[in-house]
Amino acid sequence: MDKGIVFDIQSFSVHDGPGCRTTVFMNGCPLRCEWCANPESWILKPHIMFSENSCKYKKGCTICENACPHGGLTFDDMPKLNWNICKDCDTFECSLKCYYDGFKVCGKEYSVDQIMKILTRDSHSWSSEGGVTFSGGEPLLQSDFLIEILKECKNNYIHTAIETTAYKDNETFLNVMDYIDFAFIDVKHINRDMHRQKTGVYNDIILNNIRTLKESDWKGRLILRMPVIRNFNDTYENITDTIQFMKENDLFEINILPFHRLGESKWRQLGKEYKYKDEEGTDPKKLEEIQDLFLENEIACYIGHDTAF
Repeated sequence: MDKGIVFDIQSFSVHDGPGCRTTVFMNGCPLRCEWCANPESWILKPHIMFSENSCKYKKGCTICENACPHGGLTFDDMPKLNWNICKDCDTFECSLKCYYDGFKVCGKEYSVDQIMKILTRDSHSWSSEGGVTFSGGEPLLQSDFLIEILKECKNNYIHTAIETTAYKDNETFLNVMDYIDFAFIDVKHINRDMHRQKTGVYNDIILNNIRTLKESDWKGRLILRMPVIRNFNDTYENITDTIQFMKENDLFEINILPFHRLGESKWRQLGKEYKYKDEEGTDPKKLEEIQDLFLENEIACYIGHDTAF
């Protein structure tokens, strides 16, 4: 497959792997994490978002009033979207009319050649350790497209990284990892029932993929990642179970991430309820306590962006 759907490409990224990088954010995710900072990534196809902060309707702009031919828009003090209609839209007339990005389309079709042109352009600003990172969403959902890009990256000696949930069948997962030099894999909770409670899926596939990757002849560097969510995965039991899993699979690096609410506005722009709107950021002392538990077990634990890569 030589075309895929991407919702963002960020140049000069320094937090998505070694060195300075270009991060390609791909549409589609099988998980539904209640704290997700990129909920716009869940849907595989392009779809609409509406930002009240950008909209100028209250200031007299009415350009969108007759824009939607599908009956998806009504008007009071602000435009109101009927999400049951808008979720199936593929023409996005409202976004074509709006001057102010009140209506935005999340997701754009790219070819392999288009992605490679961007990477070639950006490569001049990468450090010696830099390259490209594929993120999302879940890039494995577009595995055929991803593999084609990765092949071109290898042909051009570009360092490749991935940020993934590893929630994909084992054969596809390993096929993709054959072309990956550096990987972040999310482990949001070790207990399968707790994992499903907050993400919508069990973690069996994820943990099995991590095991089989470590048992393979893959030569890349693997960092586990865990967003620290209060009263979910920050317990002593979950941390010690995670340590045990890591030791059993010869894993000795983890990156714990403090919770933040930076994605809250995106939930509103998608017409979704954000359950963590009143949750505070993670207490730094809690992060240090968790870090100490890993360090006591000879596992390198990096907090946030304070990493060794």
